Amino acid sequence: MRSRLLLAAGALAIAGPAHALHPSPLVEAEWLDEQLGSDDLVVLDVRSAIDDGGDRESFEAARIPGSRYSSYTDAGWREERDGVAGLLPDVEELESLIGGLGIDNEDTVVVVSAGTGPTDFGSAARIYWTFKALGHDEVTILNGGFAGWEQQGFEIASGSASDPETVDFSATLQEQLLATTEEVEAAREDGEALVDARPPAFFTGETQSPAARVPGTIPGSVNLPHDGSLEARDGAYYLQSDSLKARIDALGLDREAPTVAFCNTGHWAASGWFQLSEIGGLENATMYDGSMAAWTRDDERPVQLADRGTVSVGELAE
Repeated sequence: MRSRLLLAAGALAIAGPAHALHPSPLVEAEWLDEQLGSDDLVVLDVRSAIDDGGDRESFEAARIPGSRYSSYTDAGWREERDGVAGLLPDVEELESLIGGLGIDNEDTVVVVSAGTGPTDFGSAARIYWTFKALGHDEVTILNGGFAGWEQQGFEIASGSASDPETVDFSATLQEQLLATTEEVEAAREDGEALVDARPPAFFTGETQSPAARVPGTIPGSVNLPHDGSLEARDGAYYLQSDSLKARIDALGLDREAPTVAFCNTGHWAASGWFQLSEIGGLENATMYDGSMAAWTRDDERPVQLADRGTVSVGELAE
């Protein structure tokens, strides 16, 4: 009997890498180094020009062994509709994009950004959120990105990378992770938490994004700048979980109450959502991908500025 149990345990140990890895939302390079070569593990490099992160040429010059490339800015992870940039594409389009990368529903995906800046971290966070919004929970972000992997001395591959074989990827939209403009309006009226992930100058209205018609923020929101807990170390940017949790505590947010993260176009908001939900432990966080670009489309909607209080979009747009 004992020998049969040992044989069964040994078979499970051999088969282990073929099963889902269930990583934490944010993993370190040491963890990934130990998992490289596991069945059903896909390392997805999403470097782009954001924060001078690179492109396919950079990827082919130096990358994590076995990784696959998909440009965050150019591959179709976001789209413009009705004059609003950065929106989530149709589920069918994303299924095709992800399946074309050789990723199926059994894979654990490690999203790797360049690691070269706080805004670049948003690339990984937005793609992480996209997988979650499609019902794929086996996803994580490499803390420090490729820059962190490289500066810590882990193995680097180079040369032309062949395209993976297309597979089937099926998605089911998790609508509870995606806030519409109407839902944000209702949340504001109900006094639910709205968290502006932009740097303070955008929050106060001193700075305006070209994607938004006017400066300012959604009235009643609080500010959790996306870059506040991203720390540069030896040329790479790492999310510092302890300082992040302290910043969330300082805002007095209820970890069980509905909370909406937003920014200008749903990029920094993805960092905000990831920090609130996946690291900060807020159980009911969602993201407004239209953000201020969509909010300011209507002249009747209110915005708040530090020096003027609450005014309508139309008043500022005149």
